[in-house]
Amino acid sequence: MSYLFNDFKGWKSYCDENGLELYQSVIEYEVDQNGKEEDAIWIGLDQAYQVMSDAIKTGLSEDMKSRSGMINNGAKKVYNSPITVLSREFTNLISRALAAKEVNSCMGRVVAAPTAGASGILPGTMYTLQEIHNLEDRKILEGLLVAAGIALIIEQKASLAGAVGGCQAETGSAAAMASGAIVYCLGGSIDQIFNAVAITIQCMLGLVCDPVAGLVEVPCVVRNASAAAIANSSAQIAISQVDAVIPVDECVQAMGEIGESMEDKYKETALGGLAATLTGQKISDRVLIKDIEIIPNNEESLLG
Repeated sequence: MSYLFNDFKGWKSYCDENGLELYQSVIEYEVDQNGKEEDAIWIGLDQAYQVMSDAIKTGLSEDMKSRSGMINNGAKKVYNSPITVLSREFTNLISRALAAKEVNSCMGRVVAAPTAGASGILPGTMYTLQEIHNLEDRKILEGLLVAAGIALIIEQKASLAGAVGGCQAETGSAAAMASGAIVYCLGGSIDQIFNAVAITIQCMLGLVCDPVAGLVEVPCVVRNASAAAIANSSAQIAISQVDAVIPVDECVQAMGEIGESMEDKYKETALGGLAATLTGQKISDRVLIKDIEIIPNNEESLLG
């Protein structure tokens, strides 16, 4: 029987007892629980990473302006900025996370990792990591499997959905997945990987989901960039052997508790936070009126 991803402590024990790498236990789970062939899993991962990479390239090369007008080629502006706050690598990281998420906001093809609202974080982090450290594709795909295992536990113990747990559940979970994957790809131990996840969650707790006009654009796109930065900072801290103090399972438990106690207006309803500001309401009025479409009666049968 495969490990069912009940918690991080059990995941580590299972891998230690069976002499498995973290990613191998995820493959075992997919084969055992979902009836997949291992070769098909690797093919699917390769395809997913290609979609992630293509989304980055698309976002940095094509016109990325959403119907609402809130997204207007921000990734390219960052990528081409003559001023770099830190290093060129940092600018690349941020612009790539923005690019992939802008593709989503402009109705392009992305990988929901774990959601469409957080679809820029893993692409931005893993693509940049591979470039900086000259990693083989196989190592990146193994990292994606580790990220998937992290998501399986968070999904069970808290949530991956903004409508359930706020943006901490979407960009927070994606950042935790990315941070753990980064540490794995750089040769970190299981404890270091899980510390990276814990530190990331600690940094993202309480983040509300307040999309302006109910669209996954503002502040969602820029949060993908900031989450990518947090994922990298947490990975650096953890791989430097700094302890998270609060164990990762307890961090996930706290995420779930906060999500449950969060008011509904902060859970993807567009009734609170930035969506409720004067500017947010003006944008909502303009966008909703513009985008309303009436379906003729003779087209109702298409829905049946």
